[in-house]
Amino acid sequence: MKLFVSEGNPHCLKVLVAVEVTGVQCDVQYVNHEENVVPFLSRPALPALLLPSGLHLFSANAICRYLFEVNGQESSDLCNQWLEWEARDLQPALLQALHMAVLQGKGSEVSKVLQGPLNVLDQSLSKGSVLYLTGEAVSLADVVLWAALYPVLSEPSLTVGEHKSLKAWFDRVTSVRGCLPAAQKVLQGKGLQGMKSYMQRQPAPQSSQCRDTQPCNSNPAECEESERFVSEEEMEAAVLTWRKDLNTDPVATSRQHPILPQEGRRNILVTSALPYVNNVPHLGNIIGCVLSADVFSRYGRLRGWNMLFVCGTDEYGTATENKAREEGLTPQQICDKYHAVHSSIYKWFQVDFDFFGRTTTEKQTEIAQNIFWRLHERGFLVEDTVEQLRCESCQRFLADRFVEGICPHCSYPEARGDQCDKCGRLINAVELREPQCKVCKRTPIIRSSKHLFLDLPKLESQLEQWLDKSTSTGDWTANAKQITRSWLRDGLKPRCITRDLQWGTPVPHPDFKEKVFYVWFDAPIGYLSITANYTDKWEKWWKNPHQVELYNFMAKDNVPFHSVVFPCSLLGAQDNYTLVNHLVATEYLNYEDTKFSKSRGVGVFGDMAKDTGIPSDVWRFYLLYVRPEGQDSAFSWADMAMKNNSELLNNLGNFINRAGMFVTKFFEGCVPAMELQQEDKKLLALVGWELQQYIQLMDKVKIRDALKHILNISRHGNQYIQVNEPWKNIKGGDTERQRAGTVTGVSVNIACLLSVMLSPYMPAVSQIIRDQLNAPQSCIDTMLQGSGSFVCALRAGHRIGRVSPLFQKLEADQIESLKKRFGGQQPEDEPTQKKNAASAQPAAAPASPAAEVATENRADPEKAKQLTQAVAEQGEKVRALKAQKAEKAVVTAEVAKLLDLKKQLALAEGKSPEPAPQKGKKK
Repeated sequence: MKLFVSEGNPHCLKVLVAVEVTGVQCDVQYVNHEENVVPFLSRPALPALLLPSGLHLFSANAICRYLFEVNGQESSDLCNQWLEWEARDLQPALLQALHMAVLQGKGSEVSKVLQGPLNVLDQSLSKGSVLYLTGEAVSLADVVLWAALYPVLSEPSLTVGEHKSLKAWFDRVTSVRGCLPAAQKVLQGKGLQGMKSYMQRQPAPQSSQCRDTQPCNSNPAECEESERFVSEEEMEAAVLTWRKDLNTDPVATSRQHPILPQEGRRNILVTSALPYVNNVPHLGNIIGCVLSADVFSRYGRLRGWNMLFVCGTDEYGTATENKAREEGLTPQQICDKYHAVHSSIYKWFQVDFDFFGRTTTEKQTEIAQNIFWRLHERGFLVEDTVEQLRCESCQRFLADRFVEGICPHCSYPEARGDQCDKCGRLINAVELREPQCKVCKRTPIIRSSKHLFLDLPKLESQLEQWLDKSTSTGDWTANAKQITRSWLRDGLKPRCITRDLQWGTPVPHPDFKEKVFYVWFDAPIGYLSITANYTDKWEKWWKNPHQVELYNFMAKDNVPFHSVVFPCSLLGAQDNYTLVNHLVATEYLNYEDTKFSKSRGVGVFGDMAKDTGIPSDVWRFYLLYVRPEGQDSAFSWADMAMKNNSELLNNLGNFINRAGMFVTKFFEGCVPAMELQQEDKKLLALVGWELQQYIQLMDKVKIRDALKHILNISRHGNQYIQVNEPWKNIKGGDTERQRAGTVTGVSVNIACLLSVMLSPYMPAVSQIIRDQLNAPQSCIDTMLQGSGSFVCALRAGHRIGRVSPLFQKLEADQIESLKKRFGGQQPEDEPTQKKNAASAQPAAAPASPAAEVATENRADPEKAKQLTQAVAEQGEKVRALKAQKAEKAVVTAEVAKLLDLKKQLALAEGKSPEPAPQKGKKK
């Protein structure tokens, strides 16, 4: 095993201590902070553990868990609870504290930040009668928490308060063999200053990341987060805002088409990557492009920005030709058919385009050919002869996506003709080993063909100058910056812009009249042509960089074409084009523990979601909740049910329904008078702060993170109602009834605010809430202006409408049924031959004692050698899954495979496999 670590990285301290304590043999390699040692990640991730099987672990806690399990030390429930607490509560506080101490020189303020978590730890240790967190011996939890706290607790210049039990525990762990040497290696004897280089590369933590926690008496799972500290000044400011009048000037007005840039307004042009027409989009496609762009566009309109949101289907290319051949239609008929499918899917998901167009239009030909000629006239196109793969069976040159083979770099057997999904390297299709035509599975031949190339090296200096400005002033996601930098670091090469196809935008040059434009030259121009089909004044958007901000939404695989290739086309055209200011790229959304696959029936595709009976707003909510903003994420049926039932039903829906029902039941449907007390003012300040965080994050297109603040507000509201018990106070005297009225009035106004904040995420539910509350339109025009204004929108005497529940519970049997339906081929669907082979295993047939002895003596050393390796690899896989806290069902399945391999190994070694222990009562 290889363990990659970097000096000064506090997370690396954890894994080095774990190596020392467990004694597991690892080849430890020190690398710099920026080195990307995990090939399939788009950003550096350290520490990282490379297993012999080729798998990577790149979470410090997961690596530590794996090392302990390799050493035979399984994690107890209490240990797991401490690890969860460390990741959820301690780490955000530590990140804030280290940033303040190392980079800001505010060591004196560290104690305030860490007081809550340290109190939790100290009090838990003081209540216990054992030496360590989980018992009498050092556990995984002790190693992880000690290493996390070491930089702070070992620093003499920091004062973090008296915590006697914590100090005694910390000293005990410090004396364990290997702990201090590991700390010395990471911090190089420099204390906190040894971390400076690492900390300078980390984003500044937001104050919302740092949560104080209440002291607790047992384990961290029982600890509840305390509220954020609110000052008197904040409370008074919140009350002043609360008492302001609603904005009577409409901001989020109905749209008048065509929407054009306006002087004096913030003009924002939003595009989402054009979906390929004959691929029905799956959930990952939807969240990566159109849904994320839709949420931001809806939010921008609520903010009063002048927004235009365009998208459309990308319709040219080989895939369309092949699909047409399969279905017995013309390419244009295929495009017409599937364009309608896409439109229907996005309409059901409530994606609110200003215009959803397509690329098979005259405008596309006109604009693409104009850009081509401008590039040609300015010397940015060059000719070259290219060797291409041609399938004689299909009688065509093969586009990159229609050839597959063995990667020349990493030997991955299913590399595409343009890129390897495993190692991420770009490939020329003729470099593939053992190439195959994906249509007919025949081996293609190499033929030469003359093509035109965009001279990217000639445009490189212009591109870099523009990129420096755009990435420094705009909101580019970290993966977009990194992918772009990697292209530039490797040096740009001329890129082919023509293809030997029939279905595409024709190349107007007489020497290349039999060719069409390559899709990645042609497709991004679709943004321009789609806008031109929306309005003949399209140039006011696309040739107006001083007045228009351009946001591009996409998945990370599309980044280089939007950050390098397309900008070079527009820069070379020298026609004052609007270039991207903000490039927003998601990571990948997987399905459960695998990839989406239409052919294998794995995963939910856009045309299937509405058949599940789950409302589109719930789909939107969950996809946005797990939006892969900083790393890949996965759709999970079990998690979707849990988030629906806990966050939507029990948290958000419960609060809004209770607030409205109290008005109806106790106050005859009219909002009661409110006399604010200190507790109410504090709540107004807390809610106002959450609103401000929401706006700051949404302005930066942190869509998933902003959603958490909506849910935080409803949690505050539920707690407020629970503590104040208006259902009891309403039965008391005048003072109690007045208190019930204030709590009800404040709560129903919070519900109104939530309806506005939810609008970009769940537009239908948002409208239903406002209808139930009979909320004025002006609440939308007020709440999200500036840095956020929580104004009392429903004043005393306001009559609300009929209140009803917003969400329904997703039942376990319903979810299990859906999981099976979209899980692909089930075990009972396996081919008969496979079943028959399985039923013919020797162990399944009864045998006489003599036969058993004969079987035992029939060893197969060669097979045993292979199975020994297989058992070792499967064991690693099981330990890795446990370390990553994979779903129980996944772990169980892999454990079953491991046990089966062990049985096969016993037989190959001439032994009788151990019978499985029988469960049940002893006779």
